[in-house]
Amino acid sequence: MLKLLPWRSSPHNTLTLDPAKPFISLSRFLSHSLSEDQYEDDPPFSPVSKRPKPKKNKTQNKDPDTKNEPTRPLKSDLPFDFSYSYSETNPKVEPIAFRESPKFSPFGPGRLDRKWTGTVALTQQEVDLNRVAEERKRVLGDPLTEEEVAKLVERYRHSDCARQINMGKGGVTHNMLDDIHNHWKRAEAVRIKCLGVPTLDMDNVCFHLEDKSGGKIVYQHINVLILYRGRNYDPKNRPVIPVMLWKPYTPIYPKLVKNVADGLTFEETKELRNRGLNSPPVMKLTRNGVYVNVVDRVREAFKTEEVVRLDCTHVGTSDCKRTGVKLRDLVPCIPLLFKDEQIVLWRGKRDQEEDSKCRDRSEKFADA
Repeated sequence: MLKLLPWRSSPHNTLTLDPAKPFISLSRFLSHSLSEDQYEDDPPFSPVSKRPKPKKNKTQNKDPDTKNEPTRPLKSDLPFDFSYSYSETNPKVEPIAFRESPKFSPFGPGRLDRKWTGTVALTQQEVDLNRVAEERKRVLGDPLTEEEVAKLVERYRHSDCARQINMGKGGVTHNMLDDIHNHWKRAEAVRIKCLGVPTLDMDNVCFHLEDKSGGKIVYQHINVLILYRGRNYDPKNRPVIPVMLWKPYTPIYPKLVKNVADGLTFEETKELRNRGLNSPPVMKLTRNGVYVNVVDRVREAFKTEEVVRLDCTHVGTSDCKRTGVKLRDLVPCIPLLFKDEQIVLWRGKRDQEEDSKCRDRSEKFADA
């Protein structure tokens, strides 16, 4: 049995102390036992040496570089009032209230030398329109020839153009002007693709792009524009355009749709609204679509119909109201109802009176 079950010998030796040198023999034994320990190479139990901490180099506190920081407040010589959107706001219509205090400027505290009124940042100096017109004429230089225009169009009209800016429902915004000048640093022109509500009035978009940027539109195809910077444009002398840090809250404007339309009674207004909701839609609008032909379609429909409905499903409530405001001024017409993303428009009482006069005249000529 002893041969079948041999006992394992202990890896540690017994302690034998030399009576003459007890401390030396004890230190030798401890060093020998640690070297023969079976857990010596086991990583969790191996002794970890502490790394020395790197010495911190004492450096002198350097003064911050103030050369790269812009001077505050920024002073801009642009001859117009700063606003979030130039093409989608009407400065003649004053808001009745604000959703945020006008003292909070979207340009940041102390970053602009203009006072923010809640909707615009007013210019501090009087604008000399003659001097501004002469400066723009000098930058544009001589008009482009047909060959030069054809080269620009062929270079920038394609959808894979690298110099492109997308315009959404905000229209010609203030920060878009800075993007245009950034593209003009390395390119003669920039391609602008317009989508959404601003495409209802492309003439208004073109006017504000040329007026605010100082460039020239050399090409327009439906909702695609090419904005040319000019022959004598110098990127180093570009105008100072302070950037808006956030989008300001839209103020509260007077009610767009009245409970009773002008010239009608409450019952007549209710009847027209019900008739418009039950009538087939003239056309269906899509979200961020191209609405170039909407005004003409509504005008054609008003020749035969008194009330017109536009289907704006999935467009959004805000875009529906923006579309109604645009159509009210462009057609012109009177919005009667915005319900369930449906727009009901009335052509107005003046058209009825004109139609009745025309009918009376035709009857008189027929009798004669």
